[in-house]
Amino acid sequence: MKILGFDTSTEACAVGLYNGGQISSRTELTPRRHTECVLPWSEELLAQSECSKHELDAIAVGIGPGAFTGVRLAVSLAQGMALGLSIPIVAISTLASIAQACKHDGPIAVLIDARMDECYIGFYQKRDGIVQSIAPEQLLAPENISLPFEGKWIGVGSGFASYANRISAAVQSQMLCIDENALPKAEALLQLAVSAFNAGKACAPELIEPSYLRDKVALTIKERENK
Repeated sequence: MKILGFDTSTEACAVGLYNGGQISSRTELTPRRHTECVLPWSEELLAQSECSKHELDAIAVGIGPGAFTGVRLAVSLAQGMALGLSIPIVAISTLASIAQACKHDGPIAVLIDARMDECYIGFYQKRDGIVQSIAPEQLLAPENISLPFEGKWIGVGSGFASYANRISAAVQSQMLCIDENALPKAEALLQLAVSAFNAGKACAPELIEPSYLRDKVALTIKERENK
């Protein structure tokens, strides 16, 4: 099995290649440079692995939630590549990718700063090394976040840093540890993609949709002035 995957929904650009059990990847902070990085990095990884793009079985893509432009870029590129190669797409939640990269045991709470005083939130638990969603992903104000159940949680994501003073003490008291700098990693994306592909969850390119969680993705000029 050979799968090329990428996620550009945060400030990190993550690109990776799964090639018969081996993963090669590149993940770097590239604010506002995702467009110029994704395709060259993909070509480099394919060349280094001596793998032709025509040998790929699927394209894996992080569909968000995250920055609107980054999510749209990744999904559009994935659809274009998959259509051109006549192969399916494996859609992976960006929040799930962040959780998958977590090395700690226990339930995982992922909070990404969604701007506009809100967070993208996902709750996960690993089973046989692959994260499973505990509850639907949500977009909430920090004050409205609550955990699905009590226990010792692992907190990951920029939301914990951006809204540290607004997340309730009840939630923060249940965090065994917090990694505020956690971002999507290509290795984690591909681990989830391989599992999903083997489970028959690859889809036709035209069926993939971005996960924005927010209907309104930008403020008007007047709204920005009043912020």
